[in-house]
Amino acid sequence: MIDLSGRVVLVTGAGGGLGREHALLLAAHGARVAVNDLSAAQAQAVVDEITDAGGAAMAVAASVADMAAVQAMVDSVAAHWGRIDGLVNNAGILRDKSFAKMDLADFRLVMDVHLMGAVHCCKAVWPLMQAQGYGRIVMTTSSSGLYGNFGQSNYGAVKMALVGLMQTLALEGARYDIRVNCIAPTAATQMLDGLLPEAELDLLHPSRVSPGVLALLREEAPTRTILCGGAGAFATANVTLTPGTLAATPGDVVARWDDITARGGESVPASGAEQGRQELAHAGYRRPAVAAG
Repeated sequence: MIDLSGRVVLVTGAGGGLGREHALLLAAHGARVAVNDLSAAQAQAVVDEITDAGGAAMAVAASVADMAAVQAMVDSVAAHWGRIDGLVNNAGILRDKSFAKMDLADFRLVMDVHLMGAVHCCKAVWPLMQAQGYGRIVMTTSSSGLYGNFGQSNYGAVKMALVGLMQTLALEGARYDIRVNCIAPTAATQMLDGLLPEAELDLLHPSRVSPGVLALLREEAPTRTILCGGAGAFATANVTLTPGTLAATPGDVVARWDDITARGGESVPASGAEQGRQELAHAGYRRPAVAAG
C-alpha cells in the first residue's frame, strides 16, 4: 500500500481525462491534491469528487503556458498547505497535421503548453523542493515522441524534449532528493475519440495508467525512468548507447555501420558525458590519472 498521507501533489490538466484519474487515485492514497485546469469549474468538479470521498483537495485554475499564472498558483498551494511534495505535469493539447500542412503557430502552441508548461511548473516548485529536501516530479511524455507518429511532429518533438528535461533535472535534483521521471501513457481520452474500437477504448481507460504515476510519486520512487503504461500493463523505455567502434573517415562510418549500430552490450549512460568518454576510449585516449595529495 502506497501511503501519501501528509504529501501535497499538484496535478496539471486535471479537470478531466488522465489528470482527473491521477488526482482521484492520489487522493485515495492520502495525498492532498491541488487540481489544476484551465477551467475553474472542471477543476472544482474534481475537487468536489475528492472531498465527497473524504479526501483533501483544492482547485487552482491557471494556464500552464503563463509563467506568472503558474507562479501565483504554486504560491497559493504553498500558502494553503505549507509545501509541495509532488508535481504531475499532465496538461496538454493536440494540433495534429502532417508537417507539410502544419501552421507554425500550431507548432508553437503545442510547445508552449506541453514543454514550456512543464518548464514553468518545474521552475515554480523547484525552490520549494530544494528547501524541503524532497520532491517528486512526473513529466508526461509519449510514444509519439519516443518512437514517432504520423501527423504529430509538434507533439512528438515536445514529448521527447520532456525526456531531455527529465534527464537533466534528475541529475541536478539528486542532492535535494528531488526525483524526476516520465510517464508515457496510452489512454482513451478525448484525443482518441473515434480512432479506436470501443473494446480497445474500454481497456485503455485512463484510470489504468494512474497506478504508474502513483508509483513514481512514492517516497521510494526511482529517478530518470521512462515508464510506459496503458490497459493496466507497464514497461520502461530507455535511451541507450551502443558500444560502437572507431570509424575515423566517412568511408569507415559506412564500412563499419553494422558494428556501429550493433546493440549487443548497449548501455544506458548515467549522463551525457559518457558518450564522449566512450568515443575518446575508441580513439585510444586515456585520461591521465590525478596524483594523490
